[in-house]
Amino acid sequence: MSGMTTSSSEAQIAENRRRYEALKAAGTGTAPKKMPPPTESGASPVDPQDIVRTETIPGGWYANYRLKAGERLRIESTEGTSAVALLAWNSTDTSERLNHADTVKIQWTAALQKGRLLFSDMGRVLFSILEDTSGAHDILVGGSSAATNVMRYGDDPSLRNTRTNMNLAAAKFGLGPRDIPPLVTFFAPVFVTDSGSFAWREDARAAGDFIELRAEMDLLVALSNCPHPLDPAPTYIAGPINVAILEGLPAAGDDFCRSATVEAARGFQNTDTYLGARP
Repeated sequence: MSGMTTSSSEAQIAENRRRYEALKAAGTGTAPKKMPPPTESGASPVDPQDIVRTETIPGGWYANYRLKAGERLRIESTEGTSAVALLAWNSTDTSERLNHADTVKIQWTAALQKGRLLFSDMGRVLFSILEDTSGAHDILVGGSSAATNVMRYGDDPSLRNTRTNMNLAAAKFGLGPRDIPPLVTFFAPVFVTDSGSFAWREDARAAGDFIELRAEMDLLVALSNCPHPLDPAPTYIAGPINVAILEGLPAAGDDFCRSATVEAARGFQNTDTYLGARP
């Protein structure tokens, strides 16, 4: 009986994959550009003249920022043990915010990497991923909570969690729990197995990993540096992260993020139209 169930499940997975590929082909109508490889370690150094602000966020803590359109946010995992959750809101209208589901659906992938985008719930682009050394990020599972901390590490109220941190960060912007959508987590090497379950690839993280995001509109941003719920480490480990806000650079005419896919071009058209219509 179990063999029949397994065969049935495998057949259903194969059928779902077939339908997904058919819908993807019909939805795009054109082949996307090949994604660039990960940024090499030590590449893309920061020009000191571009630095607007720098900060180190200790393990377990959070920070919040206001970014102007075009500014870049660079996040570095100094020890390779950090998982950095991010939320973002349109600073002009906070009802527009990061939408993890649309980020996946619009780009036909849950793999965040160099060249990909983070979309809002209005079909506009909040961030472009300009540089990324790992490509090991999670947009499916979410962050930790007080309950998951208790299950993993025992009842120790001193161990902070992502949900509480995001509530505190949002409050700094005058926002509340209802304003907090599902988030993305960088340096969290979650992947989906053939059977559809979530798993973790610890060897995908390394000390010095960094990701650099370009804000495509004025944003409110919250970061939380807590262990991911699927991190198999038996103890609460979260190394410090370095955060730098960098001056904006004008997007080149052949900017990859803007032209990698039809969906990307459409998202930027929506964004440019919205920004152009604002006073």
